[in-house]
Amino acid sequence: QVQLVESGGGLVQAGGSLRLSCVGSGFTFSINHVGWYRQAPGKQRDLVATISSGGSTNYADAVKGRFAISRDNAKNTVYLQMNSLKPEDTAVYYCNARGNPNWSRTDKGAWGQGTQVTVSS
Repeated sequence: QVQLVESGGGLVQAGGSLRLSCVGSGFTFSINHVGWYRQAPGKQRDLVATISSGGSTNYADAVKGRFAISRDNAKNTVYLQMNSLKPEDTAVYYCNARGNPNWSRTDKGAWGQGTQVTVSS
């Protein structure tokens, strides 16, 4: 059964750091593209960062220079290192894995349950 599990969220002060993890199971993790999305209450779910099966990365403008996505295929895990956190980063962060990098679509791929990140001012 395909499953993605996020972890690492929590409460942090502005300027602090968190590292999120996304562990996949039930599919061939290494050949999939993985993205992190986030959704704040009353807002749409926005793409934050992506990493291809080959390791290429892309970031939303709002997080460039502050966040870094990486993967460890031996552990079936993708990470999101978040530094210099701001209150506007507060959201539920979701992991998504898919075979094609059509990142404008939210109805594709497999989703995790999400992990809450709260940044206090």
